[in-house]
Amino acid sequence: MTGLGGNKRMEERIKKRSKKAVVDFKRYGIHALLLTKEADIQYMTGIPGEDCMVLLTENKRYIITDFRYVEAVSVLQPEFEVVVTKKGYEWIDFLRDMSLENIGVQDEHLTLSSYNELCMVLPKEKIISATGLVESIRLIKDEVEIGWIRQAEEIGDLAFKHILEFLRPGISEKRVALEIEHEMKLNGADGFSFSTICVSGINSSRPHGIPSDKLLEDGDFLTMDYGCIYNGYCSDMTRTVAIGHANDEMVQIYNTVLKAQLYACEHLKAGMHVKEGDALARRIIEEAGFGEYFGHGLGHGVGLEIHEEPFLSFRGQHVLEENMTVTIEPGIYLPGRFGVRIEDLAVITSSGIENLTHSGKELMIIK
Repeated sequence: MTGLGGNKRMEERIKKRSKKAVVDFKRYGIHALLLTKEADIQYMTGIPGEDCMVLLTENKRYIITDFRYVEAVSVLQPEFEVVVTKKGYEWIDFLRDMSLENIGVQDEHLTLSSYNELCMVLPKEKIISATGLVESIRLIKDEVEIGWIRQAEEIGDLAFKHILEFLRPGISEKRVALEIEHEMKLNGADGFSFSTICVSGINSSRPHGIPSDKLLEDGDFLTMDYGCIYNGYCSDMTRTVAIGHANDEMVQIYNTVLKAQLYACEHLKAGMHVKEGDALARRIIEEAGFGEYFGHGLGHGVGLEIHEEPFLSFRGQHVLEENMTVTIEPGIYLPGRFGVRIEDLAVITSSGIENLTHSGKELMIIK
């Protein structure tokens, strides 16, 4: 067996994905599609999309790269024809040789210089925005993708179990973040989904705060939001714990967020609009009097990217479908005081969700 290291299953997945993309050509009014977004290239090829482009036509698939990556991309043959660029023959020369009638591009991921070069090959009106074409195919995960996301989330669960034994007053936020990342690496993570968020006390009121030299103190909330990459796919989870003790107000806020999060987990399902999903948790937080302190959406899709469609928010546009993978992460953030967020990663099913995050969510107080 040749191609993709003899992985017949991967070959079939590539054919299926390419066929879906070509079918969508009609909706965008294009005859070819140039991929420059790394996540979409990886989705269509099964290998990292760094330093290469992919061209899809109705009948053929091309991967465009240079000498440094020829051996790496050669595993894609015969499903992809490898086009090697070199001095005197660049990607734009290849496209000129193709004599394309028009081309779809990912305008959010095509540099201005590349666009200007493309304009030397085709009139501007023949260069058509096809942003969202591959992303729409990526919305629904197959069983292999879900398996990799599940494994990534298991690594996150292991890191949380470890960090509970590591935490104590006097450790800096930076040190806690480093310990979480180290533990994920030890358990098989290829990398991190995003920069680890580890914020305590007054800093926990910042939803995307950056770990600092601040030391954990008795009476602090500590919010830890982190994820890893496994075989290219991301995980994401958040847990908030109390250091030493939690006062009555902290307990009230925590339990309000927990109630909202659990309710959303219990009621999200396929067929629900993302706006309706967002409202599940938002209504509970608003009724408790903290609506103005929940300023972000309930969640977002996770896959090859840490933030991708569908977005569960009042701005979202999608209806949830089976095998979408989404976060469920309500929060309350009191400016200058403290914040709480609880986040799970789940697969949407016809009857509800499959929760991939198994770490406990009841308020934990680290003595």
